[in-house]
Amino acid sequence: MIFYGIEKEKLNNIIQRELSDIIQMEVKDPAIGFCTITGVEVTNDLSIAKVYVSFLNKNSQKRMDALQHSKGFIRSLLAKRLTIRKCPELHFVMDTSLEYGNKIESIIEKLNDQKKVSND
Repeated sequence: MIFYGIEKEKLNNIIQRELSDIIQMEVKDPAIGFCTITGVEVTNDLSIAKVYVSFLNKNSQKRMDALQHSKGFIRSLLAKRLTIRKCPELHFVMDTSLEYGNKIESIIEKLNDQKKVSND
């Protein structure tokens, strides 16, 4: 789908890049810590952007709350950088895919270790 000459996937990438820059350079809340934007999905009507985030440290719920608290400020800065008519509402979602991948990897390693022991 194309919006104002921009494909939806390209718009997702632009928003992801701009949000990463805004959070890293403009947001001064130390409670957020090191935050990575892992993906963005904009709805077809551009009203909502689901923003997937992950945090370096374990206390991610506290960091997510701080990010939610700064959502209005972040959106206002994003609106100034985008060339679309209406800036989408930001919905931050914890990206647990890395944790899930690590869990699956550890299960596979345990199974391989058990297989080696039973073959010996």
